[in-house]
Amino acid sequence: MKTNVLVIAIVVVVSVFAGIAIQQSTSRDKQTTQPAIAEKSAQYSNSHVEDITGQYRPDFSLPDLQGDMHHINEWNGKVVILNFWATWCVPCLKEIPELIALQSRHANNGLQIIGIALQKPEEIIGYVEDLQMNYQILADELPVIKVAEDYGNIIGALPYTAIIDRQGMVVFVKPGTVTGAEVEAVISHLL
Repeated sequence: MKTNVLVIAIVVVVSVFAGIAIQQSTSRDKQTTQPAIAEKSAQYSNSHVEDITGQYRPDFSLPDLQGDMHHINEWNGKVVILNFWATWCVPCLKEIPELIALQSRHANNGLQIIGIALQKPEEIIGYVEDLQMNYQILADELPVIKVAEDYGNIIGALPYTAIIDRQGMVVFVKPGTVTGAEVEAVISHLL
């Protein structure tokens, strides 16, 4: 009888520790998956996207950080840079200072950068404030994935950038990091 009780006690203890180990492993996997996706997606080339350059911009509406909806038509007549990003995406965060500089330099010439975060607004408010992001920020989850796909991001890459001219035509798309110089080369003749 004592042997049976001892065996049951050992099985219970082992099961509890196994459950804790699995839970910790799952939590670690979840924390490392998002950055791994971002690093991998930063390496994709344009061959991994649907080329929508030369097409009229896809229509969309997304909420800002206060929950107010914004339609792409609000920026008619401007050169628009859509930058899809997330706070857990290291390459995305590296782009932000250059995007801030571009917005500062060209806002008076008709440039509007729109950062579209693949997160809930409450998850990014602190980042936007800390980084002093000076351009429009929109944020959501599933609707952002749909918008990104409509703009050719069929692989779900982050960061992902699309540039739209004043007539609403998509003139540039790129998965992965863009540099300020790269963007300047595209927008210099559009502004």
